[in-house]
Amino acid sequence: MTSPKGLKLVESDASGVNPAFRADVLAGLSEAQKAIPARWFYDDAGSQLFEDITQLPEYYPTRAETEILRAQADEFARLIGPGRAVVEFGSGSSVKTPLLLSAIAPSAYVPLDIAGDFLRAAAAELAAKFPGLPVCPVEADFMRRVELPREVDGLPKLGFFPGSTIGNMVARTATDLLRSMRETLGVGALLLIGMDLIKDEDILVAAYDDVAGVTARFNLNLLARINRELGGDIPIDAFVHEARWNDTYARIEMHLVARKAVTFTVSAQSFAMAEGESIHTENSHKFTRRTANVLLAAGGWEPRARWTDGEGRFSLLLAEARPPRSAP
Repeated sequence: MTSPKGLKLVESDASGVNPAFRADVLAGLSEAQKAIPARWFYDDAGSQLFEDITQLPEYYPTRAETEILRAQADEFARLIGPGRAVVEFGSGSSVKTPLLLSAIAPSAYVPLDIAGDFLRAAAAELAAKFPGLPVCPVEADFMRRVELPREVDGLPKLGFFPGSTIGNMVARTATDLLRSMRETLGVGALLLIGMDLIKDEDILVAAYDDVAGVTARFNLNLLARINRELGGDIPIDAFVHEARWNDTYARIEMHLVARKAVTFTVSAQSFAMAEGESIHTENSHKFTRRTANVLLAAGGWEPRARWTDGEGRFSLLLAEARPPRSAP
């Protein structure tokens, strides 16, 4: 068995605060429509709450994607081939990863995640399932280009980005991420990426506003993290979770809505919100075949194959990082 080795790339300042987290929160709370990037959900508590969400009856994406990974193992083996280093962006608990690793016989596995303790625990568990497979966790913000560990230098790469996390980003940010993935992995690399599909509005809203309230706790945990890490005094019980379908942009939006007028401070800066005003915390864009292909192409990836689950709810796409072209 190969022991996982963590490589910490997310730095804190002298006060122990992640400066990027503080900058994003202060900037977002200063905007007319207050907003905080969804990547800051994932401290250790948020990461565990998200894993709980994936088990909810209303939350179909995990089950649909797992169905595809099980059903298409032979196709993955044929199109991807053995010997690639699998680089998983935002690996979380890596529950889907064994299905892929078992299908393609990789040479190494590199999970990337921003929640370090959660990452290393999941990497150790996966290393135990695959004795002899080098497992090299990297704690990093994968929204930027990542330096991969030396153990995978020279190996062909497969990026793995399941769960439709790409849908959390507006088109500009999603394109930037796909381009940074291409830089991280290199020309000739492959990318296996999940994208959720447009479907009935009631199904979509229920998936982000479950009866048990787990998604609400996940959303509200962001405020608890701000209070804990950034010296905030946000009255958490003054906010309520809300999921909305925005048909113009084909996305579910998550908001934290003020039940009443509130004032609070974060990192010694003061903020005020009126009753009904919201903090926009997440987008989850939904795709068609065409919009998925256009997004991949904009990021420097050429679509190669596409699979959906039996009910047509979710898609996995395989794409290749091609050399840049200066003409059609």
